[in-house]
Amino acid sequence: MNRTTLSLAAAVTALAAVTGYGALTAPADGGGTATAAEAPARLPVERSSLLCPAPSNSQVAETVYTSFTPAGGPPGSGATAGEAAGRAELKPSAATGDVTTADPRKANAPKRAAVADKPVLALTQPGRPVTAEADGGDAPALVGAASGRLAPGWTTQQTTKVPAGGGRGMLGLSCTPPDTDFWFPGASTVQQRADYVHLTNPDDTATVVDIELYGPGGVLKTQLNEGITVPARSGVPVLLSTLTSAPAAEDLTVHVTTRSGRVGAVVRSADEKLGSDWLPASADPAGSLVMPGIPADATSVRLVAYAPGEDDADLRIQLASPTGTITPAAAESLHVKSGMTAAVDLKDVTRGEAGSLLLTPARKGRATPVVAALRVVRGKGDDQEVAFIPATGPVGERATVADNRAEGTTLSLTAPGGSAEVKVTASAGTEGGTPVTKTYKVPSGTTLAVPPPVPAGLKGSYALTVRSVSGGPVHAARTLAEADDGLPMFTVQTFADDRGTVEVPSAEQDLTVLDD
Repeated sequence: MNRTTLSLAAAVTALAAVTGYGALTAPADGGGTATAAEAPARLPVERSSLLCPAPSNSQVAETVYTSFTPAGGPPGSGATAGEAAGRAELKPSAATGDVTTADPRKANAPKRAAVADKPVLALTQPGRPVTAEADGGDAPALVGAASGRLAPGWTTQQTTKVPAGGGRGMLGLSCTPPDTDFWFPGASTVQQRADYVHLTNPDDTATVVDIELYGPGGVLKTQLNEGITVPARSGVPVLLSTLTSAPAAEDLTVHVTTRSGRVGAVVRSADEKLGSDWLPASADPAGSLVMPGIPADATSVRLVAYAPGEDDADLRIQLASPTGTITPAAAESLHVKSGMTAAVDLKDVTRGEAGSLLLTPARKGRATPVVAALRVVRGKGDDQEVAFIPATGPVGERATVADNRAEGTTLSLTAPGGSAEVKVTASAGTEGGTPVTKTYKVPSGTTLAVPPPVPAGLKGSYALTVRSVSGGPVHAARTLAEADDGLPMFTVQTFADDRGTVEVPSAEQDLTVLDD
């Protein structure tokens, strides 16, 4: 899956800017002799897009949106945040409607956004997050774009608290860039769960989306003969249990692809007993995967994996703990048949210590690509809450998660390959505060779970930006926890490389091609 937030238009614009700079100079020797190509320059992206799904259908839901762009420009670009003007804003989609009928190609009567052109929130400067709130179950999906200095690294967090009802819990999501291909291991169609895949179309033309479901026995027959049409600049939630007449499956993998255009896609899962949260897409299929940020007090961890290729996958399961990598007693390995979903209950695998799950090939030289995710539960009895951790890539040069609070925030850093060093910057607060930066060293094969730095004089919430300094790759996650009348509400968001720069080759116009 292509995770880059840089659109083709942005790449062409950046290339045109560099080409234009050297387009008026002919070769110095006048003879048209080719010279050695210069190394590509790294330039900040000029435009990025984000999509936030409709947050909830509960009338008691309370949603906070937090938008942020890191200050100082992207690493390695040589650019600063003050070089170009810009703006980032999120607007309501034109319409939202449920697909829960016998004919899943047709959405129920959509709810029109009252003021579709008015931004829900707008960011005008890097380095300081801004917030907006929405109450009740009528908040629509949001379509957003950032330009200029606000485009590189732009992120938006959507955090919803539902204190009661079937969808109760804390639901957190880093709003996603549009794409064409998504994998969601960890979904379900059992009776006690209501799982919706939310589709948001950012473009001015309709797009057609295909949804495939894979259970332990392979692909499930669905009613999607012609796909689902998502109208222009609209959001459509699709109830998974209405897509198939096959028996309910506890563990499913959902595959979302577009026939044309692009969408944002994410699954919202609501469990009558365990609460609700968002299930983001897994990282691209790979032979080795990392799921960072399992809370220390997790009472249940369930691993769900799927092998999309033609070969079966034999996976070694390990836990990167604070002191090193160990093999869980509950399960040492997992066999995933081609085209089928496999799951294993890891129970309380962390045993009081925060950790991250590592999947690697059971045999060297036999790496079969898979996708995977964890369902994590905290609490016991009637006081349980659920969250999902998809496999995620390393933070790369820079990654950010917004909406962190002075209390209840935990940062997890995992170095699966070799020891690493990262810098973590706590931004200014939404209502005040001074940024703070702290350096962390993460030993090889371990997970470091710490309360993150907090801005001096913090008022409101803030953003955390992780930058790689040296060593091997680092995978990161943020846990946001809040107790509510004995219910241990929480949500986990992974950090993804913000891809704030793009390589643009140097160019020089050769006027000799005009000679006879």
